Amino acid sequence: MDLRLTGPRARPRRWAAAAAAVVVLAGAGTWTAAAASDDAPPVQRRDRVMDTGGARIDTSYFTTPGSERRPAVLLAHGFGASKDELRAQAEGLARDGYAVLTWSARGFGHSTGKIGLNDPKGEVADASRLIDWLAKRPEVQLDKKGDPRVGVTGASYGGAVSLLAAGYDDRVDAIAPQITYWNLADALFPQGVYKKLWAGLFINTGGGCDRFEPQLCRMYERVAEAGKPDAAARALLEERSPIAVGKRIKVPTLLMQGQTDSLFPLGQADAAAKAIRANGAPVDVDWIAGGHDGGDRETGRVEARVDSWFDRYLKDDKAADTGPAFRVTRTGGIDSTDGAAQLRGASSDTYPGLSNDPRRVPLTGREQRVDNPAGASPPAISNLPGLGGGGGGLGQLSSLGVGLSLDFPGQFAHFDSAPLREDLHVTGSPKVTVHVASDSDDAVLFGKVYDVAPGGGSQPVLPSQLASPVRVVGSGADGGKDVTLTLPAIDHEVQKGHRLRLVLSSTDLGYASPTHPATYTVSLKSDLSVPTAPAVRTAAAPLPAWVWWLPLAGVLAALALLLTGRRRASAGAPDPALAEVPLQITDLSKKYAKSADRYAVRDLSFRVDKGQVLGLLGPNGAGKTTTLRMLMGLIGPDGGEIRVFGHAIRPGAPVLSRVGAFVEGAGFLPHLSGRENLELYWAATGRPAEDAHLDEALEIAGLGDALARAVRTYSQGMRQRLAIAQAMLGLPDLLILDEPTNGLDPPQIREMREVMIRYAAAGRTVIVSSHLLAEVEQTCTHLVVMDRGRLVQAGPVADIIGSGDTLLVGLAADISDALVEKVEALPDVESAARADGGLLVRLAAPAHAGVPATVPAVPAAVVTESAPAAPEDPARSAVLMPPAGDRETAAARLLAELVRLDVPVASLGPHRRLEDAFLTLIGGEAG
Repeated sequence: MDLRLTGPRARPRRWAAAAAAVVVLAGAGTWTAAAASDDAPPVQRRDRVMDTGGARIDTSYFTTPGSERRPAVLLAHGFGASKDELRAQAEGLARDGYAVLTWSARGFGHSTGKIGLNDPKGEVADASRLIDWLAKRPEVQLDKKGDPRVGVTGASYGGAVSLLAAGYDDRVDAIAPQITYWNLADALFPQGVYKKLWAGLFINTGGGCDRFEPQLCRMYERVAEAGKPDAAARALLEERSPIAVGKRIKVPTLLMQGQTDSLFPLGQADAAAKAIRANGAPVDVDWIAGGHDGGDRETGRVEARVDSWFDRYLKDDKAADTGPAFRVTRTGGIDSTDGAAQLRGASSDTYPGLSNDPRRVPLTGREQRVDNPAGASPPAISNLPGLGGGGGGLGQLSSLGVGLSLDFPGQFAHFDSAPLREDLHVTGSPKVTVHVASDSDDAVLFGKVYDVAPGGGSQPVLPSQLASPVRVVGSGADGGKDVTLTLPAIDHEVQKGHRLRLVLSSTDLGYASPTHPATYTVSLKSDLSVPTAPAVRTAAAPLPAWVWWLPLAGVLAALALLLTGRRRASAGAPDPALAEVPLQITDLSKKYAKSADRYAVRDLSFRVDKGQVLGLLGPNGAGKTTTLRMLMGLIGPDGGEIRVFGHAIRPGAPVLSRVGAFVEGAGFLPHLSGRENLELYWAATGRPAEDAHLDEALEIAGLGDALARAVRTYSQGMRQRLAIAQAMLGLPDLLILDEPTNGLDPPQIREMREVMIRYAAAGRTVIVSSHLLAEVEQTCTHLVVMDRGRLVQAGPVADIIGSGDTLLVGLAADISDALVEKVEALPDVESAARADGGLLVRLAAPAHAGVPATVPAVPAAVVTESAPAAPEDPARSAVLMPPAGDRETAAARLLAELVRLDVPVASLGPHRRLEDAFLTLIGGEAG
C-alpha cells in the first residue's frame, strides 16, 4: 500500500484520516485550569478519552483563554510513564502561546491497548488521529483545512514518536526529540550483541510480557533464551524505528541526546542528524549532560531550547534564538560552594559528527589471551543500566573523575598509550583495528577507552561508563579476523601526563555473552584514532551571580530610599489598637498586570498574632506569592491594606525594619566564613553592629563551630541555616521564610523545624511558605489556605485538620469516576476527592448558619502551586462553619445517600491529615 503523496512536499498520507475520524467518548471530558505564577495567565486543561479505532487514549489538552489561533504541540511521554509527568511542561508551553495536547500511549496510564513499541499501525497511527482532532479545534492555527500547524516533542519513547510522526504524517511542521533512538534494533542489539539488562527493563517497566503486542513478546522470549538476536528480531524492531521512514523526515529537527546513556548513546542522534540533514531539513544537535544512566538532564535549559525551536519554526519568529548548530554540555569539576557539578556549554557553527579531525594515538601491548568464563560469569562491569535514572548516575561520577568500572583478571586485554604531552579533548567515537582469533566460531568482546592518571594511585576513569560490544563471527577460522571497533561516542578531556588505555573484555554485566567457555587471542593492528572537533569551543566560566547583583542591589536600595523618603510622611497614621499585632491584612486586592478585571489576590483578610508560626497554603495561582510580595513592600496593593504592628506597609516603610525575610537561594561569599558573611551583610544595612544581635541569631540557627569555617565547606543544610540566621539578624519581630526546607534531607528538615519553633517561642512571629505539607502540620500553629486569590479557610492547624465539615469515607472497593461525580453532586456536599483509604467529602455549609473564619495568629506557610483560575466565587472569601448539630445531621444524610447510590462504604468519620484537608479545601487539585 502506497502511503506517499505526490508533489514537492511528498510525505506519507495521513493515517486513514478520511476513513476513521477521531471519536471522542461522550461524557469523558472535564475542564480544569491552572496557573504557575500570580502574574501568568490561567491555563485551562481539558481531559478526554479518545477512541482512535484500536485503543482508548487518555488525553489532556492545555490552552490559555483567547480567541486567537495558535500553533499546536503534541507532547509525548517516556516509556513506563504517562501524560501526568508532562503537565508542568504542557502548562509552560500553553502560557507561551501554544495549544498543547498530551496523552498516555497505549498500555500506559489510563489508556487501553497493547504496547507496540511505537507500532506504525498502533502508537504512530494514534498520533495522527490526535493531529486530526487538533485540526478541528477553533483555537489551533491551520496551514490549510485539516492541516494544523503542529510540532511534536518528547523524551526517549516520546522522542521516537516525534521522529515517527514526522515520517508518517505530512502535517507535522517541526520536531524536538530528546534522548531517543534512530534504530531500536541497533540500540538493543548493537553489533549483534544482545543488551539483556536494558531489554529486560523494557519488559518489566511495561508491566510484563503479556502487556506487549504478541509478536513483541514472542520476539523477546526467543532472543532472551538464545542470548543473541536473529534476523527476524532485528526486522521487527527496525520497522518500528525512525530509520524505517528516515527519508521522509523533512522538517526542522532539534536532536537532544544524553552523554550518560548506555541505552540510546550519542551514535543514535548522529545517525538521525545525518539522515534528516540529507533530506534538506534544518538540524541542530545538542549533547546534554544526563541520560538514561543518570546525570543532569538539564530540564530547564532543554525545555527553553525546545520552546525557542518551536517559536522559530511554528510561530515563524525570525528573531527566536534557536541556539548553535551543535552544543555539548561539559562538566568542569565540582562547585565548592554547593557540591554540584559545574556545567558549561561548548558549541560550534556546524555539527562535527563523531569522527571530526581525528588524532592518531599510538598504543603498545603484546598479543594477549582472554578467557570467556563458563556461563559468562562473573561479568565485567562498565555500567549498571537503569540505576542512575534518579539523577546521580555512574556516568555523572565518571565525568567528575571517579572510576567505578571493574574488569576481571584473565578476562580482558589492554593496550596503553604513552603519557600525553598535552591536553587532549575527545569529542566523538574513537576507532581502532584489532585482530581476534578464537577457539570457537563466535567471539564477543567489549571495547572501552579509559583515562589513566599518572602514578597509579587512582582508579582509571571510564568516560560516561560506556562500552561498545562487537560480535566476531568466523574468528575461529585459520588466523582469525581483523575487526575495526567503533568505540563509544564521548566528550571527555584527557589531561597532559595521563594515558589512554584500550580494554577489550570478554564479558559485561549489561550484555549477553556466549555461555560456553572459550579463549580469544587479541592483538593490535592500528593506532587509536581519536576525534577532537577543535572548532567546538567551551564558553568562558561565568562570574558568580553575586558579583553582578550585589552592586546593583545596593544602587537599587539607595534609589528606593531616595524615592520613598518623601512618601513615608504621607503614609497612613499608625493604628494604636494594632500596635501589638504583627500582621493585619484587610480587604487586600491585587490585579494581574495588564488586566482590568483579573485578580491575583481579591478581598483577602486575616490576622496573625504574636508567637504564631503561620503556614500559607494554596495551589498554583492561589495568590500566595503576590501576598508575600505586598507584605514585604516589594509591590503595592490595588485595594485594601496591610498593617504590621499598626503601621501601613508601603515600599520603604520604617516598620519594615521589624520584618526579616529569607528567599530561597541567598548568596554568600564562598571564601569567607559564615560569621564574616553575616557581619558583612549587616554592615551593608548601615545599622549599628550592636543591633544585629548576631550571637542570639546564631544560637537559634544552631551552626556552632561551623561559623568559623569558609562557606564553601558547608553542606546544603548548613548554608540554609546560615541564610535563615541572616534573615534573623536584628531579631525581627516578624520573620518570613520562603521554602526554608528546600533541598534538605530529613534530618536537616527536622533541624530547620526546630529553628522555626525556637524563634517563635520568644514571642516573635513566623510566616512560612513550603510545599511539604507534613512539615507544615508539625511546625505551624496556624494556617491560611488560599485559592484563586481568596481566603478559603484560616485558623489553628488542629481545627483545620480535624474540622467536622470534612469526612473520610472508607471504601470496601474502588468506585468509578462517574460515581465520585454523583457523590459530589449531592445537596449536602461541596466537594469529593479520592484519597488514600477512600473518599474525602467536604460538607456544604448551611446557608443559615456560620461565621467567617479568622486567624488568631499564624506561623509557617506552605506554598504548593498548581491550580487555576476558575469563575470567581465571593462566598469563598471566608469559610462558613456550621454548628455541630447541623454537621451531624448532614453526615447522617450523607451516609443515607451513599447507601442509596450503592457506594461500598466501609467506614465514615472525620479525616486527620493536613494533606487530606488541603486537597478537600481546594477541591482535590493540588498539583
